[in-house]
Amino acid sequence: MGNKGVSTYQLREKCGIDSKTIRRLKANENIETKTLNKLCVVLNYRLKKSLNMLRNSR
Repeated sequence: MGNKGVSTYQLREKCGIDSKTIRRLKANENIETKTLNKLCVVLNYRLKKSLNMLRNSR
């Protein structure tokens, strides 16, 4: 998140996610798909492209 110049506070404000979810992200724990989608939108990240790259690397 810091790589994109977005603070966790900004993510909470823009995505409407709580600090518990931020802690789960930092601990590499599971989060809901809708939360992941919101994060990708805010960070301008294309999840589909990354998933395709992961699938092709196997």
